[in-house]
Amino acid sequence: MATFISVPLKKSSEVDLVKPLSKFVTATYPVGEDQVEYLRAVEELNKLRKSALGRPLDKHESSLEILLRYYDQLCAVEPKFPFAENQLPLTFTWKDAFDKGSLFGGSVKLALASLGYEKMCVLFNVGALASQIASEQNLDNDEGLKAAAKFYQLASGAFAHIKDNVLSALNREPTMDISPETVGTLSQIMLSQAQEVFVLKATADKMKDAIIAKLANQAADYYGDAFKQCQYKENLPKYFYFQEVLPVLAAKHCMMQANAEMHQAALANQKKRFGEEIARLQHATELVKTVASRYDEYVNVKDLSDKISRALAAAKKDNDFIYHDRVPEVKDLEHIGKASLVKATPIQNPLSQKFTDLFEKMVPMEVQKSVSMANQRKADMVNRLVGSLKEATNLCNGVLASLNLPAALEDLSGDSVPQSILEKSRAVVQQGGLQSIEQLIKDLPELLQRNREILDESLKMLDDEENTDSELRAKFNQRWNRTPSGDLYKSLRAEGSNFRNVLDKAVQADQVVRERYNAHCDMIALLCKSENELNSAIPSANPAKTLQGSEVVNVLKGLLSQLDGVKREREVLEGEIKAVTFDMTTKFLQALAQDGAINEEALSVTELDNHYGNYTQRVQQSLRSQEDLLAKIQTSHQEFAALKQSNTEANEREEVLKKLASAHDSYVEISSNLKEGTKFYNDLTEILLKFQNKCSDIVFARKTERDELLKELQQSIAREPSAPSFSVPAYQSNPAAPTAAGTTPAAPGPTPAPRTVFTQQTQAKSQPPARPPPPNFTPQAASTSTPATPAPPPTNPNQPPAASATPTGPSQAQGPPYPTYQGYPGFYQMPMAYNPYAYGQYNMPYVPYPGQGQAGYPGAPPAQQPYPYPQQPPQQQYYPQQ
Repeated sequence: MATFISVPLKKSSEVDLVKPLSKFVTATYPVGEDQVEYLRAVEELNKLRKSALGRPLDKHESSLEILLRYYDQLCAVEPKFPFAENQLPLTFTWKDAFDKGSLFGGSVKLALASLGYEKMCVLFNVGALASQIASEQNLDNDEGLKAAAKFYQLASGAFAHIKDNVLSALNREPTMDISPETVGTLSQIMLSQAQEVFVLKATADKMKDAIIAKLANQAADYYGDAFKQCQYKENLPKYFYFQEVLPVLAAKHCMMQANAEMHQAALANQKKRFGEEIARLQHATELVKTVASRYDEYVNVKDLSDKISRALAAAKKDNDFIYHDRVPEVKDLEHIGKASLVKATPIQNPLSQKFTDLFEKMVPMEVQKSVSMANQRKADMVNRLVGSLKEATNLCNGVLASLNLPAALEDLSGDSVPQSILEKSRAVVQQGGLQSIEQLIKDLPELLQRNREILDESLKMLDDEENTDSELRAKFNQRWNRTPSGDLYKSLRAEGSNFRNVLDKAVQADQVVRERYNAHCDMIALLCKSENELNSAIPSANPAKTLQGSEVVNVLKGLLSQLDGVKREREVLEGEIKAVTFDMTTKFLQALAQDGAINEEALSVTELDNHYGNYTQRVQQSLRSQEDLLAKIQTSHQEFAALKQSNTEANEREEVLKKLASAHDSYVEISSNLKEGTKFYNDLTEILLKFQNKCSDIVFARKTERDELLKELQQSIAREPSAPSFSVPAYQSNPAAPTAAGTTPAAPGPTPAPRTVFTQQTQAKSQPPARPPPPNFTPQAASTSTPATPAPPPTNPNQPPAASATPTGPSQAQGPPYPTYQGYPGFYQMPMAYNPYAYGQYNMPYVPYPGQGQAGYPGAPPAQQPYPYPQQPPQQQYYPQQ
């Protein structure tokens, strides 16, 4: 039975998923059950990766199930974490599956901070392991045939998915094993083998010859396409893997075509077309001869060949003695139809039937961003409404302070401290007086300096790493093929610039608060004194008892009472606005599921209108009520001032009372501003620390990537030749049959490609000076010499033989041509009849080693001639099987 092709697995370096993912979870989600569950899920994800990639996998469906589960989990977790170089730097390193490495340097590998790269590599292993499992199936029973067809189609689908998505997932040139041309070829090979399995199943089920012929012809067509893809993709033949695959594909193409011709011949026999039957069987015979002569070490066609030979002999006998039907030419035969029963399995998540999302409760990053933006819109709405209320309250307090209300109504006696001033004094003392404000003002510069140091240190880390990257890029030029740090840090620098602008604005706000405090600190200090000290500091005035009980005073008191009611309602309204809560997560998830995208602005604005529309109306009504009351209060106060006796002492007293009332209001506002500033700096410190950690993580990841790239560059430089190489003389590089003295050795035929050794291609260098010719002797005896026939002039061993050359080996059937394999001297695009693996059938005379002892050295050279180099008899070369 023919050999089936499987694909080797890629190998990955170990990656710690726990630290970066856990850091993101703790920074993003508050402490609680959800955070604990997410941290536990991170641990499980790390264990799953180790199970899927950290150990050798058996060629069993259970091992494939682990890979499928890990791939499904990567697809599920991708939208929930910000996997990017500048956000969550996780570097995944994978080796090229087909590159075997070299003596001084490791195999080709690629390290990228991309989850898409990890997904593509894991999916490659899914296809590779599926091909290995399929190749291990027992094709003598129905269950094995079904399983093989299933896994080959899965492998084909996996490779096809990589072909369509790898470039967009990586955004850079991938390694050759996952390049679109390579995985496209592998997908076609797997599809061809799946079709062949169906041919075997149809044959085992003894289906009609017409059906088997169409299935086999389609399989031959698939194998032919796969062979062409391998042959015409210039990068693939350099891999030893594809050097082994090419002859198998060519053999399978011929075998499937022969199988189709054999069954179509049986169909012709049933239709009494005996000449057509013989023609098809003869064509099938030629095809199996091609396979037997050229690819016998890869496939076994003896059973198929015997079956075709028996059928051809019987058909010829019957036609010669009975039917005497004319045997047509092969080109005149009707084409065999095609029937495909296979297709690449589409990659749709989840691939595993046992998959459960470890982060099921975690919402995707798009939803998280939308929720964050919605919360920002909500905070802006609340700040705007509450800010309007506070601004109106400050305006009201300022107007009343300028009118000395309500102190002017309480100070009708003219010689005692008004009750409102006493209440304001007690309020200031209870809040800590001047000491609390001075302590808050003293703390602000320290908090500001701490934040600036954190920000400066974070940006300095980026600067240092970027400078190092620029120096190495200038040193290595094109070899330094990683993303420039300047491009990678753009978002981080923009974020740092935003933080610096915020700090500058905070400094300006601190200065405004400090100036306001300096303007009112004397009066605030006066409010902190006792009642007696306060009474003595306030000038006295003549009594104005005549105003007590007047209509103007009563109206003014009533308006002030209404204004106090508006203030109290405003405080309640402010609390209600701050207490409103709603979650947009569900709406965003529904929008993402239905439309595939989230229109955050439209959804958020609609929800904010539903929750805050009524409060907006109440705020506007409160502002209008205050405006009306203040207008009436100002009118009544003018009447009150006209009735009140006015003198110098009264004016001085009223001015002091105004300043005390204004000092209280300023104290409350300054204290609130300072506390808000302290909270702002403390909150900003946490944000800046997270920013610093982000910068530290990405710089560390870049340093690791830099060290690894430097190591690879050093190894690459060390492997480069330090001096020009030279060509080996022909008599040393091309051992041929011995020739007589004075003759030139015949040009050898092409050398077969080694089976296990991969030689780097070298450029031709200048030839060294000529050396003495080799000695002339025969390996049979040291004492005798046989006159040699003059050989043709020397030829380049790397060029194909002339068209007129006659091969020494037996005649062979024609088959698909071989591509050129670079790097193997003497191996070239050979003619159809040449068999590169039939050892000994070269275009040159070959004398086997007699095995009767080593021949002696030739006698001394003639006089006046240098002593020639001794030459050992050529021995047959054996290439180890892989």
